[in-house]
Amino acid sequence: MTHGERPPAPDPLPIPVVDNHTHLDMGRGDEPAPDLAAAIAEATKVGVDRMVQIGCELDSARQTVDMVEQHAALLGGVALHPNEAPRHADRGDVAEARAEIERLAQHPRVRVIGETGLDYFRTGPEGVAAQQDSFRWHIDLAKRTGRALQIHDRDAHDDVLRILTEEGAPEKTVLHCFSGDIEMARVCVERGYYLSFAGTVTFKNAPGLRNALAVTPLERVLVETDAPFLTPAPYRGSTNAPYLVPITVRAMAGVLGVDVPALCTALSENSERLYGPW
Repeated sequence: MTHGERPPAPDPLPIPVVDNHTHLDMGRGDEPAPDLAAAIAEATKVGVDRMVQIGCELDSARQTVDMVEQHAALLGGVALHPNEAPRHADRGDVAEARAEIERLAQHPRVRVIGETGLDYFRTGPEGVAAQQDSFRWHIDLAKRTGRALQIHDRDAHDDVLRILTEEGAPEKTVLHCFSGDIEMARVCVERGYYLSFAGTVTFKNAPGLRNALAVTPLERVLVETDAPFLTPAPYRGSTNAPYLVPITVRAMAGVLGVDVPALCTALSENSERLYGPW
């Protein structure tokens, strides 16, 4: 498959599931954002009938609220991404940005505070304090609003777990696009967190991630695209979309040693336990 060629639709899942984290307001690289109604219809056709649309900077958060008002298949999440936090700190408008996120989070179809967390890959040491302060604020917001917390963790495992301990994690806490090892997975499960796996779990160079999935109980597992990124193998490098979730689900079932219908049932039930009915 050449770069930019669109992967074919996979076989439909036997029981519908939720794409727990997607960015349908975004294109990949220079590509435009997808046609929203078409993307939802395409996903629904293969058994991905509900999606959590994540807006993680101010314009995206505003757009997310508009999207969830217009499409019953979508619930929303809003936050300031960890890479946004230092930018707001540098501009001196942190209070105003947080006030708007808090206002948008009150919408009844916004059920997630996220993605928040820490990213030490794209932001250097000079941005760590702003990221950590932002993460602590979002944890508090999730607890005050009763929303689930979705965490972005890139090259920051120890600090993410430490801050969750220091602040007290919300009752509903999700490690989005889980990237830790088997030991981190065990710690998260012991604490009652949910682990959401993206297309990365299918990559040949990710045996540690599959080991982490293997020790995660069915009642703590979620699936996501993080579209338009992290397209599952064998289509890595192409643009991701919710209709490709079945590829990741089938790979996860193989790692977990369960049949696909059982995993689909767990993924759907876990999502509705976290976010409520669509």
